[in-house]
Amino acid sequence: VQLQASGGGLVQAGDSLRLSCAGSRRDFNQNAMGWFRQAPGKEREFVAAISRNGYNTHYADSIKDRFTISRNNARSTVALQMSSLKSEDTAVYYCASMYARRPEIVPVTQDVYQHWGQGTLVTVSS
Repeated sequence: VQLQASGGGLVQAGDSLRLSCAGSRRDFNQNAMGWFRQAPGKEREFVAAISRNGYNTHYADSIKDRFTISRNNARSTVALQMSSLKSEDTAVYYCASMYARRPEIVPVTQDVYQHWGQGTLVTVSS
């Protein structure tokens, strides 16, 4: 699966932003999807993930109740709606996919994801 992330930009603290990730293959709906981010000088970290059927999600504690992950299998896209952005949300955001044998799987660890997008930069100014 080739992934193309988009939607990053420069916003003010408190603003909202929507990231999108487009997949290239017909088996997009066989993949669980995740968003990760890497802030300057820090390691890449988990943000959110969604099962291949879209029914199950999981979020990092740091963004819970502010970010929402969703997917549209008909369009082979996954989105990350971010609200109440903070300066500490500044990072390069990556989408990733993992072939999932079961529809309910929500993977949260980076090493199980097989394909990664190129990243999109989100900068939140305070």
